[in-house]
Amino acid sequence: MAKTLFDKIWDKHVVTIIKDGPAQLYIDRMYCHEVTSPQAFEGLRKRGLKVFRPKQITCMADHNIPTLHQEMPIKDPVSRNQVDALAQNAKEFELEYYPMKHPLNGVIHVVGPENGLSLPGMTIVCGDSHTSTHGALGTVAFGIGTSEVEMVLATQCVFQSKPKTMRIILNKKLQPCVTAKDMALYIISKITTGGATGYFIEYAGEAVQNLTMEGRLTLCNLSIEMGARGGMIAPDETTFNYLKNSKFAPKGEDWEKAVEYWRTLKSDDDAVFDKEITFTSTDIEPMITYGTNPGMGIDINCIIPPVGTYGHAPLQYMGFHAGEKLLGKPIDYVFLGSCTNGRIEDFRAFASIVKGRKKAPNVVAWLVPGSWAVDRQIREENLDKILTEAGFEIRQPGCSACLAMNDDKVPPGKYAVSTSNRNFEGRQGPGARTILAGPFVAAAAAITGKITDPRKLYFQNIN
Repeated sequence: MAKTLFDKIWDKHVVTIIKDGPAQLYIDRMYCHEVTSPQAFEGLRKRGLKVFRPKQITCMADHNIPTLHQEMPIKDPVSRNQVDALAQNAKEFELEYYPMKHPLNGVIHVVGPENGLSLPGMTIVCGDSHTSTHGALGTVAFGIGTSEVEMVLATQCVFQSKPKTMRIILNKKLQPCVTAKDMALYIISKITTGGATGYFIEYAGEAVQNLTMEGRLTLCNLSIEMGARGGMIAPDETTFNYLKNSKFAPKGEDWEKAVEYWRTLKSDDDAVFDKEITFTSTDIEPMITYGTNPGMGIDINCIIPPVGTYGHAPLQYMGFHAGEKLLGKPIDYVFLGSCTNGRIEDFRAFASIVKGRKKAPNVVAWLVPGSWAVDRQIREENLDKILTEAGFEIRQPGCSACLAMNDDKVPPGKYAVSTSNRNFEGRQGPGARTILAGPFVAAAAAITGKITDPRKLYFQNIN
């Protein structure tokens, strides 16, 4: 019987199926951060349980950590207590833990893939919705709740109902300055934030195959913003080249055997999906959001559409009006980073726009690498010099202004062009107004102090 990629991985990991109920699914790797794990560990203590398979659990502080002066104690007591609790729990239950300043620390959804902790064919969970990121490697990866985190710690399994399958095909090649972030915002604008509810997405087509691994990670990261349970891309040479020689990837003969298996991880030619949607990638322009959910996105040169499904409240909150353009609107903050756009490719894109220019004086810019490995690569490629000469400062790795659980908060009423993943009210700080975009658009806004089509600046720099 023909199978989709999702079916192949899911079926291989089913331990048992409860009649008229969920499947007991074996989990290859779980990531734990400081926000959603404390109650899970406390649950183990109360029941006198140990972690069942500690070598398959990786712990990392990322949400609450500061992105400046990480050598100093964390100022906020709540953040400090959560980070300290994770360190203590990892020590007590004998789990691998990467604290602040550790060479392998960073945003957990950046660190896992780049170090080969996440590998094709795996099932991966974390108490974080953007676990869907890891699906870019050809995994079944999804977020779980704290009670499920406890379940995996205790049994290395979780109960899950099998989602339906959807394939989104993106034909043809992308235009210049159009990134995976623009692809995702375009898709969400078309199918809405609930358009993939109940489905696990497989992305395919020429535009997807041509994406770098960083771009694929961005695309799968945003699957959850379409309502999907997760997203995935079949592994290929791009995947293998990305993983080869990474710290935890198989080595030698084990690598050859692994790649041989990974090559089988693709949907059969006659596999049937529950739903298929096709887009033409040449239709995608640099995107930007105008409201308070990722589905409220438009081509950067378009006008805000009439009030529709989402009502008047989002535009009132943002201070925008239907029928006007965002192009030329002044902004206050720019954020480059997060598990969506905190990888080396994102910094390369940002630097390609700001090279030879200066940051607008009215803009506060937070440039936050997704990991210390990204930080090192920025410096190896001399991107730090380009950014510094343009007036930017590179901060230390962490989730930063993506969700404002740390010191990086956008003040009330201020506009932030952000490369992160969510823009609901208060996401980046109480009263903050978030405009989602890709790294090219963010860089153009940082240089001009207003929403600007990045293509003019880009072509000036390459000519």
